[in-house]
Formats: sequence, structure tokens, C-alpha cells
Amino acid sequence: MASSHVGLRAPLTFTPLLKDYLWGGDRLVRLLGRNLPDGAIAESWEISGYPGTASVVDGGPLKGRDLPGLVADYGVDLVGRRGRWAVERGMFPLLIKLLDASHALSVQVHPDDEYAAAHHPGEVGKTEMWYILHAEAGARIIHGLSPGIDRAALRRAVSEGRLQDCLNRVAVRPGDSVLVPAGTVHGILSGIVLVEVQQSSDRTYRIHDWDRVGPDGAPRPLHLDRALDVIDFKSVPALVEPRLAAAGGGWRREVVAECDDFVVERVGVEAGAVFEADLDGETFEAWGVLSGSASLLTAHDRAMHMEVARFALLPATMGPFALRAATDVVALRAYLP
Repeated sequence: MASSHVGLRAPLTFTPLLKDYLWGGDRLVRLLGRNLPDGAIAESWEISGYPGTASVVDGGPLKGRDLPGLVADYGVDLVGRRGRWAVERGMFPLLIKLLDASHALSVQVHPDDEYAAAHHPGEVGKTEMWYILHAEAGARIIHGLSPGIDRAALRRAVSEGRLQDCLNRVAVRPGDSVLVPAGTVHGILSGIVLVEVQQSSDRTYRIHDWDRVGPDGAPRPLHLDRALDVIDFKSVPALVEPRLAAAGGGWRREVVAECDDFVVERVGVEAGAVFEADLDGETFEAWGVLSGSASLLTAHDRAMHMEVARFALLPATMGPFALRAATDVVALRAYLP
């Protein structure tokens, strides 16, 4: 494992990995100003070490390197001491993406770490969080099951075509945060654009797909038996109530998701103010400016303009840094707990 910090003294940015799933649209361009190819885009994977879909550095001394290779070479210098377990498994622990749900996603559930390890060797489970960037009037998500629904009731409802009666729908608006622990039945319905921070997994068990067909003209497969194995029927999920973490001269940090796998903060910085922090080797941080204009400054590099809705990976050993706001800024900050 390389001991040199060359390339780890500045934020890393990556070429977005674009997914054209059938439920996507054009709002990453229209609403966020992203420079993307024509056509429907469902997801933009911003930071990913997932096998076969790994992010590649788009500039600087490490340009052209993929994220799994950087984990292999730099280890905890990149990921941080809290992520040593991930380095030992040869993986980057989180995956960050943007989603445009112009049409509803499937009703689905993800396994936890234990089930994933038993049934998909080498994989982890998938707990995720959503930060809502845009929601049309009346937009809703599916977040858990209706009270009193157990395994037998859910199987019966699916067989009788009554799944809709079992789903808990929740209205959302911009700025809402949703934690979706593994085992939670969920679905992103139409009219929503969001940021997703999740464990590095793409393992999904579909329960219902709105009778759609895939690009090949055939219905996409469902996975009811697997889903029933992993659903937490006792879970009563709710939207996250932001918790104030700290505030200072013109800035404010709020925790908008917290679990064993990640912490996500919303950081607001007023125009002209500067938010400062120090990466001392404990954990990497991933930053994305959601609105406003800001620059990221480090002790070793020039200021880097933070393009709206593009996420940067700050290595764990990068040292002190500052976010300078030219206008009022709202950013997301994700790291390991």
C-alpha cells in the first residue's frame, strides 16, 4: 500500500456515471444545470467504488485512476481509520448519486449486511438516505408498510393484486431527508429529484413494478420471496427531523441522516462567510453544493469552484480545508460515523 500522499492533498472529482433507466427524465439538466447528453437520465453516480461501475478521477495528478484502485493504493490514507474494514475488503464504503424520478421507481426492499453476506458473498447490505432537491406539488414516496401488515398479509395482498393497500405513502418537499434502513419497503414516486447516499451495494429486491416492461419488452423480474425474507415488519419509518450539530459565524451544520454506515449533514453558509474543518485521518468526507456559489480551499492547493450538484471526495488525510461562500450556500457533507 502506497505511503505517499501525492494526489491526496486536494479534493477528488470524478466523471459522472450516467444511467438511463426507464423511469428517468431531463430534470438533472433543467433544474440543476448539469451538462449531460440528450435523452432521459435516471441516475448520475457521482462517487462510486461499486464493482463494474467505478468512478474515474477527471482531473489532477490522479486523473484516469478509478476509485477501487485508489483504495487499494492509499487505503486508510484515503478512506480513513473508521473505514479500515472497507479497505480490508477492497471496497469504498459509500455510493453517492443523483436521481431524477420522472416516473415512479419500483416498490422494493434491500437486504442488510448479514443477509447480503449469506446470500451474495462479498457484498454488503444497503441502507440509504434521500435528500429531496425537488418535489412537484403532491409528490409522495413509499416509506414502509401500513400498520398491522405482517408477512402473511403482505404475501396475500400481492397475490390478490392489493399491494397498494399495504403501502405507507408520505408527502415530501424540497429539503426533506429520508432515512431508509435495510429491510424497509420503499419507493420513489414520480415528480422527485434527490440526492442518495447509501452503502456500496446495488442489491435490490423488487416487490412491484407497476406492470411495466423493460427495454427488451419483457416485465422486469420480481423477487417476492427474497423481499419477504428481509423486510423488517416492525419498522415504523418517519422523515428525519434535522438536528443542529453546530453553528458559527455565518454557518450552520445540521445532521439530516445518521446510522451505523454514514452521517449526512446539511451545511448552510451565508454569503461572504467561511466554514472551516480539518481532515485528520479519521474519515473521508464527500461534499456537494446544492445551491449557491462556493469555493473549496485546502492548505496544499488553489481554491476549487464547487459546481452545483457535483460531489467531491475529500481524502481522509487531506488536512485543513475551508468552504468559502460567494452567495448563500446549502451543501451536503457525508462521512463515516
